[in-house]
Amino acid sequence: ESFGWPVPIYAHIPLIHGDDGKKLSKRHGALGVEEYRAMGYLPESLRAYLLRLGWSHGDLDIVDDATARDLFDLDGLGKSPSRLDFAKLGSVNNHFLRLAEPGRIADLILGQDAAGGDGGLAAVRNRLVAAAKELAQRATTVPELVEQAEFLTISRPFALLPGALKQLTGETRPRLEGAAQALASAKAWRHDALKDTLADYAASQGVGFGKIGPLVRAALTGGRPAPDLGLALEWLGRDESLARLNDALEQMA
Repeated sequence: ESFGWPVPIYAHIPLIHGDDGKKLSKRHGALGVEEYRAMGYLPESLRAYLLRLGWSHGDLDIVDDATARDLFDLDGLGKSPSRLDFAKLGSVNNHFLRLAEPGRIADLILGQDAAGGDGGLAAVRNRLVAAAKELAQRATTVPELVEQAEFLTISRPFALLPGALKQLTGETRPRLEGAAQALASAKAWRHDALKDTLADYAASQGVGFGKIGPLVRAALTGGRPAPDLGLALEWLGRDESLARLNDALEQMA
């Protein structure tokens, strides 16, 4: 005012409290932004979540950067402290993971841009790109994405985990061998057709699908988490799927 300059408008956003209702501080366990990145939250997710902790606009819940630039005003600032809620942050992160391009999802899982990598790495990235949209539906953080995609990224031959070892025994070898032969003759390598192929094989053996599907899944994944069996086969591709089945049969010999 003494200089005759326009006086700035000052505003204070609400404080952020932890689960116990106390304000966040370094001594209270507040995290730096780089730690949220290491925990697997996307930059746009953290921005959208932090924005909504202290500001609102009607009934908008998740506000992306472009919308925030258009709508933000001081009238939307709240007056009461907000509470950090990791469950809500996870749901916001899932929202932006589902919006991400398949190539970005693949690179998040690999931890690098593998587009120009060697043939093996490029093949893995292609599998991840094919599976990206489905994997993103199920994850709230990047580490969860990595865990779900592990069966797509492991290299042959891989160790069978205890759960798979219990299923893949000498007694079950003939059924797995027959399933592998049925899949090798499949004309269309699509998840629905592949599941039908295995169902037809099970019927031809006079057993339910539950006697065949888990064996194939164990051979393909080694006991690691995986989605619907037909999708797992489709994402892995014909050559990789049949090679993994043959690896398992050799271990069961």
